[in-house]
Amino acid sequence: MTINVRAKIQAFGGFLTAMVIPNMGAFIAWGFITALFIPTGWIPNEAFAKLVSPMVSLLLPLLLSYAGGKLVYDTRGGIAGTIGTIGLIVGSDIPMFLGAMIMGPLSAFIIKKFDKSIENRIPSGFEMLINNFSLGIIGFILCLLANALIGPVIQDANYLISTVVKALVSTGILPVLALINEPTKVLFLNNVIDQGIYYPLGMQDALATGKSIYFMAASNPGAGLGLLLAYSIFGRGNAKSTAPGAIIIHFFGGIHEMYFPFVLMKPLTIIAMIAGSACGIFTFQMFDAGLVAGPSPGSIFAYLALTPKGHFIGIIAGVLVAALVSFIITSFILKISKDNNDDELSASILQTQSMKNEGKDILSNITETGAAQSSHAVDAPIKFVAFACDAGMDSSAMGASVMKKKLLKNDIDIRVEHFAIEKVPSEADVVITHKNLAERAKLALKDKKIVAIENYLADPKISELIEKIKEQQK
Repeated sequence: MTINVRAKIQAFGGFLTAMVIPNMGAFIAWGFITALFIPTGWIPNEAFAKLVSPMVSLLLPLLLSYAGGKLVYDTRGGIAGTIGTIGLIVGSDIPMFLGAMIMGPLSAFIIKKFDKSIENRIPSGFEMLINNFSLGIIGFILCLLANALIGPVIQDANYLISTVVKALVSTGILPVLALINEPTKVLFLNNVIDQGIYYPLGMQDALATGKSIYFMAASNPGAGLGLLLAYSIFGRGNAKSTAPGAIIIHFFGGIHEMYFPFVLMKPLTIIAMIAGSACGIFTFQMFDAGLVAGPSPGSIFAYLALTPKGHFIGIIAGVLVAALVSFIITSFILKISKDNNDDELSASILQTQSMKNEGKDILSNITETGAAQSSHAVDAPIKFVAFACDAGMDSSAMGASVMKKKLLKNDIDIRVEHFAIEKVPSEADVVITHKNLAERAKLALKDKKIVAIENYLADPKISELIEKIKEQQK
């Protein structure tokens, strides 16, 4: 996969994430209501159980469509997306999650194009009238089209996807999904399948059965735990010393990006991740286990909190089996490794550079090309550092927090914040992101100085940047 194509797929996954993640609180609230109050729940309650169906069929799709529309065209786009999506919902007999993720951005795009076409053509004093009526009329048309034409098409497509996946489940070969999930995760492409396919299918499944295995297809923290445990015991140099801290952040904090550098450092360990994940899915199937909502972030705490009554043994077993299998295979790979480099984690920068064919301009934090693209002079004062990742949460939030603390220890108080790549403010002086997201950052932030790093917690390039800032403060 070329750099540009992968960056565009990452951006698409980031867009899906930006629709889903802000609404995860509502999804989790629905999950708790389902787990507690349905007839098979912890404390069955007929009155509260009536909330389950309206929330999943109305509230959650409308939230998704509003978020998607707002991403495209702010509040006006969000409203257009919501109007269009209600047409899908009323004309459908299934929860329209996939439809909402399509109709929301599509409706916003249409109203945005219309507004642009009449820009500077509205007579003075008629702005509010035309803006309100144009949104109302276009929303009205979109709602009818969604109900009569678009809805049935999306419903048929949704039915086809559901049938294929359910057929896969019935054959018992669902663990094969690990062959797709694990490589895409370490390439920062997991959100495309997680938020785009697994979560919508999981919500439909959970509505019918009160739980779903789809929520665990790519989010099981067990395989990453096993890999990091193996590095903690059999690793060398920085890899060995960094792994224990990464375990805490990955397994308990749910930030899976913590183990990605360890896989990229020794690509053969992807076998351990695939095998661990597949065995975990197989174990979940054996116990007929599932979660009531998507665990975001993928922490063991989120797993346990979203486990329905009677399924704790299956959930815990699936996580532990994934960890054990991954640990055994990774340990074997590390034991037979002939690489005696004392600092394997740092050396992985060069190894992954060659493996991914991404070129020195992506791995180096300020190349000649990057400097030419940037509107900032190399020695310009740095007042605002932006950490950027896929969704603007998890790894970038962690990196920003760590850097902020280091600067404050040196009595340096500058702005250090975290964002999704496409949401980095124009006033940011430097953008720090993972090297596998650097090409995407260049596409979205053409005039910014980009620092491509390997590790959000402790990377030499972050240390160099801190030293540069300290020098400027003198």
